[in-house]
Formats: sequence, structure tokens, C-alpha cells
Amino acid sequence: MSSTHFGFQTVNEQDKSKHVRRVFDSVASKYDVMNDLMSLGLHRIWKHYTTTVADIRPGYQVLDIAGGTGDLSMAFAKQVGPTGRVVHTDINEAMLRTGRDRLVDNGLNLPTLVCDAEKLPFADNHFDVVSVAFGLRNMTHKDVALKEMCRVLKPNGKLLVLEFSKVAKPLEKPYDWYSFNILPKLGNLVAGDDASYRYLAESIRMHPSQEELKQLMKQCGFGHVDFHNMSAGVVALHVGIKC
Repeated sequence: MSSTHFGFQTVNEQDKSKHVRRVFDSVASKYDVMNDLMSLGLHRIWKHYTTTVADIRPGYQVLDIAGGTGDLSMAFAKQVGPTGRVVHTDINEAMLRTGRDRLVDNGLNLPTLVCDAEKLPFADNHFDVVSVAFGLRNMTHKDVALKEMCRVLKPNGKLLVLEFSKVAKPLEKPYDWYSFNILPKLGNLVAGDDASYRYLAESIRMHPSQEELKQLMKQCGFGHVDFHNMSAGVVALHVGIKC
């Protein structure tokens, strides 16, 4: 039986999604509060930059994968206007429910569905833009998921991958200290869950570097790929254009 990583642990491939689901079931209700605290509010700037780079026009069809509590879906919905459509998806039902309620509270009734990024239930060449924010690193087969994202994009469609990445070398030690000492304590204090935030820190270290992810995206059908480092590489936005 094949194995993969779950943070620093080695688990059976078929069990990883179950472990990830348990993490996000645990943190869903406090997810937005924790994002603000652990990023000092910077996640809002990262997401705003992503929506700017997306360059979404009225009438576009947009797929938000791992859409969680709906930050990107909400921004995209305003950009596509009444003639476009944003589909809000996540593999985790608790996260999706939290996001759907938040969208409705803001007057947005978007198509919302639970789906696995490795088996997207959409037709080929359907979307103008696909986004995945802070979700790719949790996927068992990143290559399979990226190929699926490429499949559902129209020719010359755009994929946006916003994800934690490799921080600049001079900041590695303080960043590691913060990640493994402060984050779990913060998670325990606010969400009553230190293990999930320890997994977060570990999963970031197991994720491909900026250049490695760029090459992987090219191998999965994207003809042109750029990445934009933010906050000294704490996060990176990868932008891929389908051939």
C-alpha cells in the first residue's frame, strides 16, 4: 500500500484525506479568527492581491477550490457580476458550511458543493479562472489535482495557487521558532486545538518550494507559470496559463 506524508508523519495514501478532514472539522468555527491572529491580518492582503491578479471580468465562470470560509468566492462574485458565476467548493463539509453561511449573510447565493479536487465534477474547458488558496498542500496527489484544474479550464484560462511557501533564508530560524512554538499555543488558546496548528506548520515544510511547484504546474499542462513571493516568501502566488 502506498504511503504519503501528513505533516511530518507517514500515513497510508487512502487515509490522508481522513486526517486532513479531522483537522478542518476541528478548526472550521475559528478558522477566520485564527487566520487574522496568526498572519497578523496579512492573509487579507495576500487574498486581495490574488483577486487583483485574477483580472476577472463580468460574465466569467470561476471555480474556487478549497474555498473554505469564502473569502475569494465573495470577492470573485462581485467581479463576475450578474452574468457570471462563481462555484464555491471544498472537500471539507464543515468548512464549506461555514463559508456558505457567511456568503448568504453577505447576500450571495453561490453554487456550493463538496468535491475532491482530484476528481472535479465539471466538464472540460468550462472555467475562465480556477483558484485554490491554502488548499493545495493538503492534497494527497498534487499532480492529479493540478491536471484536473487544467482540464476544467478553458484554453488560455488562468489558475491561481495561493499557498504557504519557502521563506527567505535569513528568516528561516525565527519563522520556524514562531511556527512550532507560538502557532500551536495560539491554536490551543483560541480554538482549543494545538495539534491542528502543529500540522499546519509541518505541512508547510513538506510543500514544494516556489520553483518546484512552478515546474510541477508546467508538467501538468500549464504552458506559462509565474510566481509572486509575498511577505518574504511566507506565501507565494503561482499563476498558470493553460496551453
